[in-house]
Parts: sequence; C-alpha cells; structure tokens
Amino acid sequence: MSDLRVVIADDHHVFRMGLRRLLDSVPGVTVVAEAADAPGVVAAVLNHDPDVAVIDLHMPGGGGVEATDELRRRGARARVLVLTMHSDHAMVRQAIRSGARGYLLKDAEPDEIIRAVRAVHADQAIFDSAVADRMLAAISEAGASNPFPQLTEREYDVLARMAAGQSNQAIAARLGISVKTVQNHVSNVLLKLGVADRAQAVARARDAGVRRPG
Repeated sequence: MSDLRVVIADDHHVFRMGLRRLLDSVPGVTVVAEAADAPGVVAAVLNHDPDVAVIDLHMPGGGGVEATDELRRRGARARVLVLTMHSDHAMVRQAIRSGARGYLLKDAEPDEIIRAVRAVHADQAIFDSAVADRMLAAISEAGASNPFPQLTEREYDVLARMAAGQSNQAIAARLGISVKTVQNHVSNVLLKLGVADRAQAVARARDAGVRRPG
C-alpha cells in the first residue's frame, strides 16, 4: 500500500517545520511538499497530487479559504484539513463551503492532528471539539428561523436556488459541484419535503419565504 501523501501550508516556518516532523514520523505518511502562502499551496497540490492538504486559514496571497476554493475549481483530488488558530463560526462556515473536510485548531495534541489527517483522507468530516460546540450552537439558533430543518445546509442552498429559478446546470456552476451531485441533492430535497416533483418543492419553498442565497 502506498503512503498517505500530504502537503502542508502555513506561513510560520517553525510551525510548518514541526508539523512536517510530526507527520513524517508516522509510518505510512509522507509530506511531499510545503508552502508558505495560498498560491504556493495551490501549485504544490497541483504539482504533487497529494491525498491530503493541511492548510492554515491566514496566509499571504489570499488565505486558506481562497486556496481551498481554487483547488476545488481546479479539480484537485486532495482533501483539505484546515489547521488554524481561529474557531469562530463564520470562518468554519467559509472553510466548509470552500470544500474543507476537516477543521482543527493549532493547539490540538499531536495524536489528534494525525487522526484528523487520516480521517480526512478516509473522506470523513472531522472538527475540533471547540469548533463543533460553536457550530452546534449556531445551528440551534438558526433552527428557529429555518422552515425546513430536515434539510442539510447544502440541500437548503440548492432548494433556495431552485426557488430562484436556477437550473441544475446553473446551480452546479455556482456551487462548484457536478450536475449529477445537484441532481442527487434535488432528489433528497423532494424526498425530505414529501413532494412529487421540482415544481412542488419550489412552491413549498416560496410559500415558506425561502430567499435566494446571497
């Protein structure tokens, strides 16, 4: 079995060096490249085709969210683990929307970082406990104003775009996902809303005051 290949991106050299030593010490894990800014990590991922990219949020040249967004647009297969100092909900949401699979704080224990890298590689979503608590609180607060709490955030986004008159192709282009994935989300929306077709789903959404996403 080939090694799990990792790219590291952080503008603090000492932290980056320590993270590399940690990951390189793990059997079956190899750090194939490092980067100190957003353009650098995009180039490193595209050049080295790693399994996982561990990315800080605040870096020169655009930052981790922009880099993750660009990697998604470029079709990179690497799964992104955000490793940062920032735990506020807005930044977590931005990272997830851009395509990150995990979000960990820099004060995590070494074994937590290793587990997170492996989990993200296995396509599991993983979040620091402090981050998870903030997300749950925000979701609870938003629940009262969400007319369809049975929908995931992405499904709700797709429904709102359907209600705004966007086609599956337009939704796919806007969200950076495939048309097939949009179709799957639409099917889930119809099932969860208990409606027979797209028109009924749109009518339900408009009656509930679902607004077009910003």
